[in-house]
Amino acid sequence: MQLAARYKRHTPIKTPLKPKPTNTQTPKYPNPTNPKMAFDYKKEYRNLYKPKATPAIVEVPGMNFIAVNGSGDPNDPDGEYQKALAMLYPVAYTLKMSHKTPYRIDGFFEYVVPPLEGLWWTDNATLDFTNKSAFRWIAMIRVPDFVKADDVEWAKQEVSRKKSLDCSALRLMNLEEGLCAQAMHIGPYDSEPQSLDAIHKFIKSNGYTTDFSARRRHHEIYLSDPRKCSPDKIKTVLRIPIAKPSH
Repeated sequence: MQLAARYKRHTPIKTPLKPKPTNTQTPKYPNPTNPKMAFDYKKEYRNLYKPKATPAIVEVPGMNFIAVNGSGDPNDPDGEYQKALAMLYPVAYTLKMSHKTPYRIDGFFEYVVPPLEGLWWTDNATLDFTNKSAFRWIAMIRVPDFVKADDVEWAKQEVSRKKSLDCSALRLMNLEEGLCAQAMHIGPYDSEPQSLDAIHKFIKSNGYTTDFSARRRHHEIYLSDPRKCSPDKIKTVLRIPIAKPSH
């Protein structure tokens, strides 16, 4: 999996932790003090994109993504995952730069393209990091709420026209995650199981349970470009859906 850090042991807490409130509203103007500055989701929603290495509980608001489903080893240079990325990035940047074309998106404001994210699972109950060929995944990039299905179709057609690239597998997707446990992983993708073990112990010690389903998957956010970053410094947000304790 395209995955990734060092985790401190968490001291169990007797009462379940409450998630910190998340600002779910995008400001009318991306930056009231400087409207010309592009809106950066990583900076505006730091609790979602820049968590600490120590696991914590977070309430994740609903958001929209352009997404491609697939399966197989993400490291296969000729595999489905690389083909998905070849669709996602051009469409994401075509949407971002739409204001420089005759096409107009209602409510558009300039923004920084958010990082690549991924939902991961297998047909078995647990992820087996030693068998990447068994992975099923959704590769995705967040888009602003003003981006609608018609806008995505326009961007797909533009990319297909300019690059002769079939983007039919790409779609607009809404994701409602809700209550999750997450932490920052710093290190190679293959060392993620160590960090995930820390998150799962944190979940259990605080009285929560994991809550995987067809709509709630193992979630990763890739903050580093592995082509430009040494493996020991790669930053990846790891997020696990959880359920509140039963009373």
